[in-house]
Amino acid sequence: MTPEWILAGITAYFLMLLIIGRITSKNADSASYFLGNKQSIWWMVALGMLSDSMSGVSFISVPGAVSVSHWHYFQLVIGYFFGYLVIAFVLLPLYYRYELTSIYSYLESRFNPVAQKTGAFFFIISRLLGSAGRLFLAVLILQVFLFDFWHVPFAVSVSIIIALILLYTLKGGIRTLVFTDAIQSVFLIGGLVIALYSMLNSPSLSQFSLGEIFERSMHTEILNWNVLSSTFWGKHFIGGMFICIAMTGLDQNMMQKNLSLRTLRDAQKNMIATAFVVVLVNVVFLSLGVVMVEFLRGTPSMNAVLNGKSDLYFPSIAFELGGVAGMAFVLGLAAATFSSADSVLTTLTTSTYFDLLSVNKRTWTDKKKLSVRRLLHAIYAVLLLLAILGFNEFAEGAIIDVVLGLANYTYGPLIGLFALGIFTSRSPSAMGIILVSVIVPLLCWYLGKNVYVSDLMGVAHLNWSYSFGYELILINGILSFLGFYVFSKEKDIRLKA
Repeated sequence: MTPEWILAGITAYFLMLLIIGRITSKNADSASYFLGNKQSIWWMVALGMLSDSMSGVSFISVPGAVSVSHWHYFQLVIGYFFGYLVIAFVLLPLYYRYELTSIYSYLESRFNPVAQKTGAFFFIISRLLGSAGRLFLAVLILQVFLFDFWHVPFAVSVSIIIALILLYTLKGGIRTLVFTDAIQSVFLIGGLVIALYSMLNSPSLSQFSLGEIFERSMHTEILNWNVLSSTFWGKHFIGGMFICIAMTGLDQNMMQKNLSLRTLRDAQKNMIATAFVVVLVNVVFLSLGVVMVEFLRGTPSMNAVLNGKSDLYFPSIAFELGGVAGMAFVLGLAAATFSSADSVLTTLTTSTYFDLLSVNKRTWTDKKKLSVRRLLHAIYAVLLLLAILGFNEFAEGAIIDVVLGLANYTYGPLIGLFALGIFTSRSPSAMGIILVSVIVPLLCWYLGKNVYVSDLMGVAHLNWSYSFGYELILINGILSFLGFYVFSKEKDIRLKA
């Protein structure tokens, strides 16, 4: 597939988003920017959350990682499912009871302003780095197969894409994103299904059914029973559940669209529907990974790809097939690219606006508040650019592991604070919040780097090699909760009815 056709597909896709953004941002105000005037449709939000939660990481990295980690990722996905149920029946009722715009406002109501700002800070760091990792992967593929053809530097490529995203999100905010993210999910899933169909009907695999391909494959193992391994099923299940709770339920980026729905019941329907769809779509992603490996083995001209980075498997195959498969991949990648960053600019702006700067409480004119909001939106676009350039310089391995690995360290204090607020009547001191939020993530970072239980226990002769996996996010959350509890005291709390 030629670079000219790739560029044409992406250009057409962006023009579509720009038109939608222009229509949905008409007569937009602060209410539509932050919460879509509480008029969002639940099934459209659920569809949009799919592209926002999966993005380019799932589209590219999950299928490619099957060649190394088999179907072990599905252990995480099952954990996600139960995490969505916790969000639907524990967190969403809390958010609607407090009538929140920023979910971290709950921490101020329940504890103090330091708790609110701490929660917002960890969200901003977590979401900025996570979104940068997702967008980096998508742009990297475009760089290799498109921008390098015209010798466009990577930094310029990223700048162009972020500038395009700014054009359709700056004014409309959440009201625009509900529509654009839903459409992007359709393109992402469509690109996935068409690519899978094209591979199954290629000369390399057309003589086999999908069932026969699975029987031949050595990459279909789902459960890892080795408790010392980082991909042990128990670690993945627990880790997946708490990653979902943290990266969705305690994440302003994901919850802001849910809070734009009319009622709690609509928000719960959206979350339950999302849980089932995420499981089904990930089955397709992982199936694609199995088919990709078999396709590469049956295509001698592409054997060299097997020795490269797994994140390049999918694009290499799609462009080798060309035609409909190639264009489907381009449009799916475009959907992944834009969905990785468009909503994050809005939600980072929202959290900074309400939680860090408390602009909504200031006696400024509406015009000045609008200027501050748009300035924050632009600043986060620049910070996102810098973070992506950092990933390009330092990231190693599959980006899916990098993105989820960061969550192990950054979401723990959020889990601890919300758990203390929901399940106890205690309130931590401001200094205690700061100390625990610094010390516990650093301790978990040390644990994650130290893979030998024998080193930690001082019994080197046993030589027990234990690799920490996604269970670190639970350890981080538990230690944070205990730390906040130690620095807290009983408080007379009166929750909203």
